[in-house]
Amino acid sequence: MTLVPPRPATGRTPVMADVARLAGVSHQTVSRVVNGQDNLRPETRERVERAIKQLGYRPNTAARALVTRRSATIGVIGSKGGFWGPSTVHRTIQAAGREAGYFVSSANLQSLTRGAMVDAVNHLRDHGVEGIVLIAATDEALEVARHQGALGVPVVVVEGDEGRAPWTVGVDQAAGAELATRHLLDLGHTEVVHLTGPLSWTEARGRMLGWQTAMYAAGLRPGPHLVGDWSARSGFEAGLEIASRRDVTAVFCANDQMAIGLLRALHEAGRRVPDDVSVVGFDDIPEAAYLIPPLTTVRQDFGAVGRRAIEILRAAIDGSVDAPARLIAPELVVRASSAPRPERTHP
Repeated sequence: MTLVPPRPATGRTPVMADVARLAGVSHQTVSRVVNGQDNLRPETRERVERAIKQLGYRPNTAARALVTRRSATIGVIGSKGGFWGPSTVHRTIQAAGREAGYFVSSANLQSLTRGAMVDAVNHLRDHGVEGIVLIAATDEALEVARHQGALGVPVVVVEGDEGRAPWTVGVDQAAGAELATRHLLDLGHTEVVHLTGPLSWTEARGRMLGWQTAMYAAGLRPGPHLVGDWSARSGFEAGLEIASRRDVTAVFCANDQMAIGLLRALHEAGRRVPDDVSVVGFDDIPEAAYLIPPLTTVRQDFGAVGRRAIEILRAAIDGSVDAPARLIAPELVVRASSAPRPERTHP
């Protein structure tokens, strides 16, 4: 059957009635397709979707909200910190939300305090969001997410603590840190220093737990750890301290940005990577493969995190979430910054 398009008035925006005429169905059938109802024959749905595409019809979300009593809008709360991991997750959630048919409204916070997050939640609720994704897995964020009932909308926390937030999604941080640490141990290193992120972040604590688990499993006692703030500057400062310790032959950094600063500090101190010190990061930022030397790191599938966050939020909005999400497995990417433990350290 060949569809013959109707001829709406010149310059007029196509409306649902135009789609119905072109597809040869009722106005109600078009409405059911637009609103995602599944009680339709596949061939009917396909005909309506083809007409929508041919006409360039765009649903009136305001009118649809009046009928369905749903805004088809979700909120995303993130940080203005600019770190690659959270920024990438934010973009993937926005894309996954749009693909799922939602309008995505974002709130980017200068500081991740409890008060700032509560204000952001209230701001998004005032704009009629059906649910919120929170990309800031700090202790303050988890405290906000715990009080789902008071917030009035479901909140999904990215990289949160499954024991402290009703709904959370993310990569298995502890497993990724174990991969990184075991890689260094398998290369013969026995003194693996860990440079953590801020320990108020669940990701930093998860990565430290993985480091400790791998060390204990190898029969080794984890040494003292250093704490950074996710920035290259903090990695550089920690690197100056690490460079002075001739017993250290391997460092696991909790993110690639800190690893970049560490590499610079080791270079300035005359410690060669990986000849004298092996370095492993976490995240696999785009620049990791082009550093000198290319950085061994743990890759996180941020696209999968974004899609899963939207899946959980949709289920929570519909009241059908009955179990916590499974964490996404990380992947170790081995490059030239890690090598077997040297026979001796240079003086």
